[in-house]
Amino acid sequence: MATLTCSASDLASFLNTVNDTSSAASYLCSRFDSISKTLSDTSFAVNTTYLLFSAYLVFAMQLGFAMLCAGSVRAKNTMNIMLTNVLDAAAGALSYYLFGFAFAFGSPSNGFIGRHFFGLRDVPSPLTDYSFFLYQWAFAIAAAGITSGSIAERTQFVAYLIYSSFLTGFVYPIVSHWFWSSDGWASPTRPDNLLFGSGVIDFAGSGVVHMVGGIAGLWGALIEGPRIGRFDQSGRSVVLRGHSASLVVLGSFLLWFGWYGFNPGSFLTILKSYGESGGYYGQWSAIGRTAVTTTLAGCTAALTTLFSKRLLVGHWNVIDVCNGLLGGFAAITSGCSVVEPWAAIICGFVAAWVLIGCNKLAEKLKYDDPLEAAQLHGGCGTWGILFTGLFAREAYVGEVYPGRPGRPYGLFMGGGGRLLAAQIIQILVIAGWVTATMGPLFYGLKKINLLRISTDDEMAGMDLTRHGGFAYAYTDEDDSSQKPAFAMRRIEPANVFTPDNQSV
Repeated sequence: MATLTCSASDLASFLNTVNDTSSAASYLCSRFDSISKTLSDTSFAVNTTYLLFSAYLVFAMQLGFAMLCAGSVRAKNTMNIMLTNVLDAAAGALSYYLFGFAFAFGSPSNGFIGRHFFGLRDVPSPLTDYSFFLYQWAFAIAAAGITSGSIAERTQFVAYLIYSSFLTGFVYPIVSHWFWSSDGWASPTRPDNLLFGSGVIDFAGSGVVHMVGGIAGLWGALIEGPRIGRFDQSGRSVVLRGHSASLVVLGSFLLWFGWYGFNPGSFLTILKSYGESGGYYGQWSAIGRTAVTTTLAGCTAALTTLFSKRLLVGHWNVIDVCNGLLGGFAAITSGCSVVEPWAAIICGFVAAWVLIGCNKLAEKLKYDDPLEAAQLHGGCGTWGILFTGLFAREAYVGEVYPGRPGRPYGLFMGGGGRLLAAQIIQILVIAGWVTATMGPLFYGLKKINLLRISTDDEMAGMDLTRHGGFAYAYTDEDDSSQKPAFAMRRIEPANVFTPDNQSV
């Protein structure tokens, strides 16, 4: 790198005669070129550091998922659910490295699937870098972590490995290619032929991440059936409470923290001005606004859930509040960068009621999801996509997706219905794609007896039967496997049936 230092003596030799002015000009230009290159290097370094830091925050969400899952299941399955969260990251790393990243962002490609960068071949390049891979991998394993919650406490270990690798290596990357790659058929950054003149605005993944994980979990839980004892013989719901509200709250706060990498980090860069350089307003301001909208949506959903559940069931429930908080975050993820803070409050309020409604519907349909993952991520993610089509602001859309004047924006903001139409198309194609891929996978695993554990294992708990012992000493009033044989036992309802209608 050329030195940036300069002194009067450096210029003196050029200024003795008029004929040396061209030499002086050349010298000055070389100094400015050196400054320009140094500033360019600094810009790349700052943007890469910002992206890496965001990737670390998103990856820290895996710890949040692990704590949330552990607290939401019964203590006899703690080691099992924790191990599945570790394997989501480990198996997902290899499958995303070998295939997933190439399918998602392997440009140049067609509108359906990427076809370059397998095994990170030819990376880094002018198109991508290692930091971008790491960031996108953290998103991919987040989708897999959502699915694991839906099928917790009754799924064979090998099934986790198979679905996690398939989801992160193929199913999720195809969806992210459609909506996030510049080659994707519905991408808002596509150079031409935008869907409805707009493309889909799913900035940080209410559809790409949350709907994909939620719908995959929905099919896994439906095909597998409810846990033993979740519904009695008459079909009434029986609550199988998680063993630790403390872990649920800890996991929720960790996920909240990580969401500041998930949503603001999706800008990918921070050193970008909007309009004239040297002003106070630029992409750094949009990043701050995105963090604010994320916060307001989650907090509004938490408070709405708190008071709504108090009216509905008569008590204050911290588990419900944590799920409402996360539902608000899942909903705002799509439009966090293009909506006003006041609109984020509306998003969170509606998301709380969407989650409550989805849970009521799940109970009526005898659908069992220990973490409410399908309802939370699938239901609230769907609302978030629609919300963006209603409330996206014209000025913010133009800043985040520049280069195309007159781009459609939110229906309620005066932008017409074209963006909303594109958002509806996204909901339909994600639901169809995940159903067509993950549904047959879970059904095939069930047919070859690789999906659900045995009744004896489920009753005893997988920590004892599959993982060599319990996670820690505990007291679980619903589990008698560790109590002395002579202890007095609680009288249970007669004829509790398994999903196969066998009495246990």
